[in-house]
Amino acid sequence: MIEQLFGSKTRVKLLQLFYSNPNRSFYVREITRKIDEQINSVRRELANLLSIGIISSDSNNNRLYYEVNQEYQYYPPLAAIFGNHVGTAPVAAPSAEGETNVLKDLGNIDLILLTGQLTRDDRSGIDVLLVGDLNSTQVAKYIGELEKQENKELRYAVLDRDEFAYRQEVNDRFLTQVLSSKMQVLLDKDYLVTPKPAKKKTQKPEEEEA
Repeated sequence: MIEQLFGSKTRVKLLQLFYSNPNRSFYVREITRKIDEQINSVRRELANLLSIGIISSDSNNNRLYYEVNQEYQYYPPLAAIFGNHVGTAPVAAPSAEGETNVLKDLGNIDLILLTGQLTRDDRSGIDVLLVGDLNSTQVAKYIGELEKQENKELRYAVLDRDEFAYRQEVNDRFLTQVLSSKMQVLLDKDYLVTPKPAKKKTQKPEEEEA
């Protein structure tokens, strides 16, 4: 149904990729690998999305990178359709059911964020930060799967919840650099780094006139 609405399977896949990965940018051959579509079709749809303003582009090291434009006027509704909300983004898993199992296997996880190579901002010195009471074997397995998925070696750090809180409290240099870098939050169970959504005000029914 969504493909019929938006007119192209490739376009839908691109929208899902970009809106599920805000703050991340991809070059053409990386995109074709991730969405498994022909490069000519990908180039054509990228040009369409770029002309509309849905995505933006910039060049680095002789590569042209594309990223979702979060300033686009229809970003919120499109993100609601194509994006994954915090806590449900793909985490090296092929399906929603697989996603849930991967997270459960990691242990009691509070936060997963991507930065560094994955967002083209290397100020943090790492690519993945995980916070929680985690199973080290499963974390290594998860990172291995993520490395296969991204086709690159990744640097990661694991903190328990108390250490994360302490580092935040003392303005630890490492954590400050990570949190000030460009990042994509995959999971933030207790809003450790993402703003807590404001509660909607409920209007009281007006009193009936006597």
